[in-house]
Amino acid sequence: MPRFNESRYRSQLSVAMVAYMAAMLLVWPLSRTAASVPLKVVLAVVPVLPMLFVIGLMARRIGTSDEFEQRVHLVALGASTALLGALSLVGGFLAAAGVLRLDGSILIWVFPVTMIGYGIARWWLLVRHYGGSATCEGGSMGWRLVLLAVLVLMVLGVAWWRGRLDDFEAGLLVGLLPGVLIVLAVLLWRRLRRRPGED
Repeated sequence: MPRFNESRYRSQLSVAMVAYMAAMLLVWPLSRTAASVPLKVVLAVVPVLPMLFVIGLMARRIGTSDEFEQRVHLVALGASTALLGALSLVGGFLAAAGVLRLDGSILIWVFPVTMIGYGIARWWLLVRHYGGSATCEGGSMGWRLVLLAVLVLMVLGVAWWRGRLDDFEAGLLVGLLPGVLIVLAVLLWRRLRRRPGED
């Protein structure tokens, strides 16, 4: 099976994330005010389509990896699934006891928490356990910063177009802020670690 092209993977992932944000900002809010149930269902599910594409990309990436990479991916996914299961169990017991009030919208966080756990576990395996580097795949941190900036500008652009920043858009900005700060911190750390004379 041929190797998966990393730069093509990253560009397709970036396009999918921009499509997801566009769907969340422009289509999904219409589902709250749609008159008919079928239209409401269609509008509510539109943001899922780019995420299904991302899941397919990840499956293809893992399937075309060598055995070592497959092991790292699958151990990271296993650790992420265990983390999500533990959080769900704790949250479920707290909700059943009346400590937390949870509704169905909490399910929106299942996929992002899984991916965050996967990313952290994979980084831990590559850097801490196997002694690799944080950017061993050749991913450009600058490109990630550009993608995050585009997503932030999309949120601000939609808010400007509507003439207001609603609670949902403010939540998206607050959610994107840690990502921007992490990428900036990694870029600064890499810059400070660089030896004099390296460029």
